[in-house]
Amino acid sequence: MKMLVPLNRLRRRHNISSYLLTISFITFATLLYFEFEDFTCLLRRPLTAARLHLNNNEKEKEKGKVDYDNQMDLPFTIQKTNSSSSSSCDIFAGRWVYDEMARPFYAEQDCPYIQPQLTCQAHGRPDTGYQHWTWQPHACSLPSFNATLMWEMLRGKRMMYVGDSLNRGQFVSMVCLLHRVLPDNAKSWETFNGDSLTVFTAKEYNASIEFYWAPFLVESNSDNAVIHRITDRIVRAGSINKHAKHWKGVDILVFNTYLWWMTGQKMKILRGSFESEMRDITEMETEDAYRLALGRLVRWLEKNVDPDRTRVFFATMSPSHGRSEDWGGEAGGNCYNQTGPIEDASYWGPSTSKSMMRVLKEVFSASKTVPITVLNITQLSEYRKDAHTQIYKKQWNPLTPEQLANPRSYADCVHWCLPGLQDTWNQVLYAKLFFP
Repeated sequence: MKMLVPLNRLRRRHNISSYLLTISFITFATLLYFEFEDFTCLLRRPLTAARLHLNNNEKEKEKGKVDYDNQMDLPFTIQKTNSSSSSSCDIFAGRWVYDEMARPFYAEQDCPYIQPQLTCQAHGRPDTGYQHWTWQPHACSLPSFNATLMWEMLRGKRMMYVGDSLNRGQFVSMVCLLHRVLPDNAKSWETFNGDSLTVFTAKEYNASIEFYWAPFLVESNSDNAVIHRITDRIVRAGSINKHAKHWKGVDILVFNTYLWWMTGQKMKILRGSFESEMRDITEMETEDAYRLALGRLVRWLEKNVDPDRTRVFFATMSPSHGRSEDWGGEAGGNCYNQTGPIEDASYWGPSTSKSMMRVLKEVFSASKTVPITVLNITQLSEYRKDAHTQIYKKQWNPLTPEQLANPRSYADCVHWCLPGLQDTWNQVLYAKLFFP
């Protein structure tokens, strides 16, 4: 005779099952929390099983024990035009925290791709503290940089940095972060087009990270990648195809342009060709010329980029620290001998133009078909008066006795030592690639 189970007992069993399921979920979430320091970011977009596998096994991959040839493709996240982030965390708002254990990501001597203009230790810098600061957003944590996961995302793809020497520094930083997990015979570094194009290739991933020299993005009389110390700068603000033909087909584009516009004078705009004997040159306010060039970039992107295939980023202004009075330091000083960040959270240096930032916002917000992710590295970099190359770099011209007697007079307060600040720029780029 079949026994019937009372209804209230069934309900109790159902409640117990639901309770056990809830406990299991909480346990799983807790384990994830301790596995990933960026749990806040994980809530924004769940990781696939393949990504979880990659993260857990990066050390084995670096030792050559894990074969990823059969792993599923890991495309970067495509940011739709009408998408919005589910997180309230602004990764660009935070503070610098000194961390001897987590930083630097690599040693200067272990990355042969760093230009001598950026190898501060090799050129005698006595301190290393600038290498150990990590960026801590107020409301969450940045995801740890995983080189193997990044290569998996780049498999079969091209990533290109386009801009000036500051963007080239970020490009070299990314190469330093990534080359370590590749065998020596599976990577190459080549230059093309009169050194305007530099390509780092990871053969086993059929992937490349590239840099293209275009300090104004549009055509200019400063387009030679080697000989470009030109004080009388002229741009063809409406002409971009000379450079842009090299950007077609790239999967991740990272642009910057700012420093070369800041001459302190009006910009000279060429109507016509540089080859013409009769040049029609007019002068324009810097912000207006900047708006014209960025608008030309947006129009090119809308015409030539598939937003379902390509991610576009723009790094904001990189600040300089040429006057220590600006942050309350001694008169007549600059970044020379600075060994720690600025602690005033509200600091915004006079070298960075807020009007140019407004131009960026206005122009990029007008792009309706191709989303442009702005990497707001300006504020977090404003604090880092200690991170510049200062005098610890290759000097292309012989120093005079007067300069040698006063190191402040030739300190470079524009460019940044590697490893250092620009590794953080790439860490926030990495975060935006996976968690837009």
